Amino acid sequence: MKKNIPVILVSLVVVALVVLGFVFAPPVLSQNQLNTLGILAIVCGSSVAYCFIVGEITRNNSQMDKLWSILPIAYAWIIAGKGDFKPRLVLFAIVVTLWGIRLTVNFGRKGAYKLKFWSGEEDYRWIILRQKPGLNKRPVWAIFNLLFISCYQNALVLATCLPSLAAMDSNVALGVFDFLAVGFALFFLLLETIADEQQMAFHTTKKRLLAEGKKLEELPAPFDLGFNTTGLWAFCRHPNYLGEQGVWFCLYFVTLGAGAVNHGVFSWSMAGPLLLIFLFLGSSAFGEGVSKSKYPQFEDYQNQVFKYFPLRKYHRRDK
Repeated sequence: MKKNIPVILVSLVVVALVVLGFVFAPPVLSQNQLNTLGILAIVCGSSVAYCFIVGEITRNNSQMDKLWSILPIAYAWIIAGKGDFKPRLVLFAIVVTLWGIRLTVNFGRKGAYKLKFWSGEEDYRWIILRQKPGLNKRPVWAIFNLLFISCYQNALVLATCLPSLAAMDSNVALGVFDFLAVGFALFFLLLETIADEQQMAFHTTKKRLLAEGKKLEELPAPFDLGFNTTGLWAFCRHPNYLGEQGVWFCLYFVTLGAGAVNHGVFSWSMAGPLLLIFLFLGSSAFGEGVSKSKYPQFEDYQNQVFKYFPLRKYHRRDK
């Protein structure tokens, strides 16, 4: 937790600046933006209802996980269409579509999608959380499902596309700033793609070796550790999360390129990327807690390698 404090403090400062900017310079949306926001809200509300009802009936709470990579594509193209397919909006939608395809394919390889859309593999984190004291009671879990899994995460996904909505009425031509923002977004997209491929390859091999009847400690290095320390993962504990946050922050800068921000760089449309930081801080802390309880050397890995910044390489020590 102590290692997260600098990131949390910086994020809180930025959040405060965004809130102050919203209070002293509230956004003025055009009628077209308001109408578009209404359409997006209907889609978001429908998704909330689906995720909550189906999650409760099937006891599979990965409904939002399946829609996480699909909804932003719909939102981005709705905005582009309502904005007469202006080049900046189309460019934003194309990058989001590439991002969504990558994430959908990666999640699908884990068995998340089935012909019966509500079935499929459930994220292990929901299974663990449902067993936690306080959450293991059905009414309490239903409230958690409604407020966090269904409402909060759907609102967050919608918020990530707000920069495109903010730039919707801009007539500023595409410039160097836009292409730099998109170029860096594609770089981060490539980063998380490579990270996910490396993670998939590692765990596929580990599972194959374990299926042969060997115990974890009997596996050849580095698989005997149980967690991935190869490739990008040797320099960063969550290169996929770094790439994910980088994509959406870079896409936020499309708002700046459109001249949609009149009071510095902090705009109401930054809400999505900022909330994403907090979500990943919680998600990564929870996931690392699980890994630490399962793998003896994971704490050593935590001590050697930063969560996001690739400033140090992991050097394995003897067990």
